[in-house]
Amino acid sequence: MPTLPFQNVEHLVYEHQSAGKLVAIEKEESKKVGAFFKKYKGKKSKPSEKVTGFWFVLDEEHNSLKIDFSEEIQIEIKELELFPLK
Repeated sequence: MPTLPFQNVEHLVYEHQSAGKLVAIEKEESKKVGAFFKKYKGKKSKPSEKVTGFWFVLDEEHNSLKIDFSEEIQIEIKELELFPLK
C-alpha cells in the first residue's frame, strides 16, 4: 500500500470580534490580513475584504478546542484580531 504524503499546513489563530469565536487561517491567507491592517492602519472606514478560514470547535472527548475542517468560511478581515497564544 503506498504511503500518501502528509501536507503540513500551518494556521494562525485570530479572534472574530463580533462573533467572539476563534478562527484558524492558513499562513498564506494570513499574509493578506497583515497587509490589510498595515494599509488601513488608523483609518476608520475599512473595505470589506475577505479571507478563508475555519472555526474552532470544542472537542468534547478531549475537552479542548480543535479546528473544524468540515466547513470553510469567508471572514471579513476588519473583524479579525490576532489571538495571543502566550
